[in-house]
Amino acid sequence: MIDLRFLRDNPDAVRASQRARGEDPALVDALLEADAARRAAVATADNLRAEHKAMGKLVGKAKPEERSALLEQAQEMSAKVKEAEAAQNAADADMDAAHRAISNVVQDGAPSGGENDYVVLETVGAPTEFGFEPKDHLELGEALGLFDMERGAKVSGSRFYFMTGYGALLQLGLLQLAAQKAVANGFTMMIPPVLVRPEIMAGTGFLGQHSAEIYHLEEDDLYLVGTSEVPLAGYHSDEILDLSNGAKRYAGWSTCFRREAGSYGKDTRGIIRVHQFDKIEMFVFTTPDEADAEHQRLLAWEKDMLAAVEVPYRVIDTAAGDLGSSAARKFDCEAWVPTQQTYRELTSTSNCTTFQARRLSVRYRDENGKPQIAATLNGTLATTRWIVAILENHQQADGSVRVPAALVPFVGTEVLAPPK
Repeated sequence: MIDLRFLRDNPDAVRASQRARGEDPALVDALLEADAARRAAVATADNLRAEHKAMGKLVGKAKPEERSALLEQAQEMSAKVKEAEAAQNAADADMDAAHRAISNVVQDGAPSGGENDYVVLETVGAPTEFGFEPKDHLELGEALGLFDMERGAKVSGSRFYFMTGYGALLQLGLLQLAAQKAVANGFTMMIPPVLVRPEIMAGTGFLGQHSAEIYHLEEDDLYLVGTSEVPLAGYHSDEILDLSNGAKRYAGWSTCFRREAGSYGKDTRGIIRVHQFDKIEMFVFTTPDEADAEHQRLLAWEKDMLAAVEVPYRVIDTAAGDLGSSAARKFDCEAWVPTQQTYRELTSTSNCTTFQARRLSVRYRDENGKPQIAATLNGTLATTRWIVAILENHQQADGSVRVPAALVPFVGTEVLAPPK
């Protein structure tokens, strides 16, 4: 949730943020009205409780002949207190709903607009060119025995697959390399639960505009996560952290699940857009004043990982309408996919400022010992989709694929060749 004090002092800035996202600026006025109504309801209830308490003291001191009338007044006052408390509870609920309806305030400098209104910040490496007709990742993967889409669909349905043989080793190696790099950069490795409670999923902001993407187990009222960002964000919920020695950095290795609702007919070929994949996600708790610098560090670590797998890529500044509700700023790294002749997203890193931590009640103590809301950030370090870019960019004329040098120790071979 956004900072209410910021909203009260800067309503026009929040309205501008809503417009930049393509969302309703009138939600700002609805929240201001709900905030005012809640504060009025709290004041009314507090005043009535004080009067009721004072009347109780009068009853205790009253003469016998006065006590009956005072008791009757006290009962009437008690009923008014209950009504005021019910009104306060209703105002609290209205306030919470209005508060949660507003996305994070977009940072200055982020582009306005939708999915196609990004700004390219940097291009690293030239698009790969071949002296032969390149194959796409699905054709390569099946010919090399790296994954099996047909049996994945037979067992689980469309958009599922088996990683097989060297394909399984390639994925494990990619994630292991990412894990080693994360640890070397001060991250604590985590293998988190992939089922979370509703309050944790809601706390990270994924039950708003992204709710259709999430698998829900109704009988247990648990959600399958689409990223380990969710359980890692909840790891310190309702806690006060010690950030005096710097940020707390975690890297979560998990299987992720997405329904891909609304993507019918889109990226149905291969493993670009699937229901299940593995990922290593960086997640950071820090102080708000350090969040921007930490965001740049996360981007640098992502770029280092992309360099290790030797694929051309570009960095984009994501437009406000494509940020997601929790992010104030997001940078994506997109790798070149030769057969599509375009760049496709491999990583994202988002600065969520205090938005998630406020929902999850994650705080730290400032230099005066006073609790303050922490800032959270996240960034992808490796995921199954990377295999698409690795296969297509490193394919050779004979149908084999060169394994990037950094992955050879994990995969156990320098070249992926068709099985004999």
